[in-house]
This record gives sequence, C-alpha cells and structure tokens, in this order.
Amino acid sequence: MDIIYFLVFPGFLFAGLVGLVATWVDRKVTARLQWRMGPPFLQPFYDLGKLLAKEVTVPTAADRVTFVLAPMAGLAAAGLVAAILGMSVSGNLNFTGDLIVVIYLLTIPSLMLMLGGFASGNILAQVGSSREMKLILAYELPFLLAIAAVIFKNGFSLRLNELLAFQRSSGMTIGSISGFLSFLAVVLSVQAKLGMPPFDISEAETELMAGPLLEYSGLLLAFFRFTKALLFYSLPLLIVILFFGGIFFSGWHILTGILKYVGVLALLVVIKNTNPRVRVDQALNFFWKRVAPLALAGLIFALAGL
Repeated sequence: MDIIYFLVFPGFLFAGLVGLVATWVDRKVTARLQWRMGPPFLQPFYDLGKLLAKEVTVPTAADRVTFVLAPMAGLAAAGLVAAILGMSVSGNLNFTGDLIVVIYLLTIPSLMLMLGGFASGNILAQVGSSREMKLILAYELPFLLAIAAVIFKNGFSLRLNELLAFQRSSGMTIGSISGFLSFLAVVLSVQAKLGMPPFDISEAETELMAGPLLEYSGLLLAFFRFTKALLFYSLPLLIVILFFGGIFFSGWHILTGILKYVGVLALLVVIKNTNPRVRVDQALNFFWKRVAPLALAGLIFALAGL
C-alpha cells in the first residue's frame, strides 16, 4: 500500500498534477498582470504532451551519458521530495519524513540542470550552467541557516511529522520573530531555487535563449519541465509545513491547507512580477550580504527562544 501512496496519492502522480496546475496559475496571473489573456487551463499538459511526442536529439559535441542522465536524475530527486512531503502531511503516522533528506534531494535538480548544460557542449548552455552554479552558492547558505532556525524553534527535531506536531501544540512557526525572519529568507531562496524572476539568471531567455536547456528537446526536455512542475508543488508545500503548520486532509482543514499553499504560491508570483532580473554578482551580494544576515538573525532569535 505504501508504494501506492508514493506513486499515486499523495505522491508522485498527485504532485505532478498539482505542480502543472500551479505552473498554469503562475502563467495565468503573470499574463493578467501584463494585460494578456494567458494560456488555457490545460496548456501545461498540452506542452508536456507535445514534448513527449517530439524527437530527442543529442549534440555531437555533448557528453552523451551525462547529457541523457542529468534530467532523469533531477526528475527522480524531485519526485522523491514530492512523495516525502506528501506522505508527511497525509496523516500516515507510520511515515516519518526526514528534513535532512529533503534538503539534500532539493539540491539535486539544480545540480543536474547545471551538469546537463555543461555536458551539452554548447557555449551558451555552459554560460547558463556557470550562472546556475553561482546562484546555488548564493542561496544555499541563507536557506540552510533559515531551516536550522526552524529546527531549533520546533524542538530540535528533524522529522517532518514531529515538526507538524510541535506546531499544532505550540502554534505556527511564522508567529514568532525567528519564524518570520526565517520565512522571509526561505521564500527568497525558494524563488531562486525555482529559477523565477528576479533570479532567472541561468536561463535568461533574452540573453542565453534557454541557458542550460538550450540543446535539450523531446523527452529529455519534458523531464526538466516536469521536474520544475514538481518543485512548484514541493517547495511551497515545504514552506507551508515549516512555517504554517502543514496541511491536514480532514474536514475544513483541507480548505485552510489549500489556502495556505495558494497564498505562498501567490507570494512567489507577486515577487516574480514586481522585480526585474538581477545580474549574477547582484544575486551573490543580495543573498550573502542581506538574506544570509537575515537568516542568521532568525537563527539567533530561535536559539534565544523568540
């Protein structure tokens, strides 16, 4: 039965469907803010299906093994994260998701995007990959500091179900000073993890066309697109779990949980549409000199019990 939970609901398949709908929400809201109609509801599904029907081409200058395996590894990691988070909020008392495992797995899609671009042999893709590498170095430090503050604030536990139980008894993490500061740091880091403006530096369509994805097509490009859809599901859900007490599949709690998720997603979309893309050096300065001190302050407040 656990394999059904992982593969169907609330695991991989459910996460993929919600993630694709979330990407539609992002595109639709963005279009309306720009006075456009935006895509129809099923457009993300059409796009994915179209890619699956196209031919896969591998550049002659590419490292074939790395080029092919990178999107597969990224998708597998994103799928595992989605399944772990989904199982953690499903009410299954026999499942204890580990936060360290989630953090580790969340780094893999970005690394695979970077490796895929380097392996393609295309100079523009490699420039995009170098930007992705610098961006990872920029946001991982404040992200980890903010997560550490949440751990200290919630009874020093690394198990997701225990973090949820602690918030049920002591209140949501965001209601504290340390929780609010950590929330701000995590939201900005998640914005960069998703590659959304103002941190869409690696793909930068107007400069690099598609960055690391430039040489990808067909099934392999579909893997990268579906990985991003899974992250659109997983990362807002992780924020809801860490700061808003999670989602409970019972009664009115389902509605409130959905509102929490939609609220976080809306915040990410608003940040995307109100900020221009920054340069790599600006992103490094922003995360190391502003967001990292913010996350460190949250950690200090958490250690002080505030």
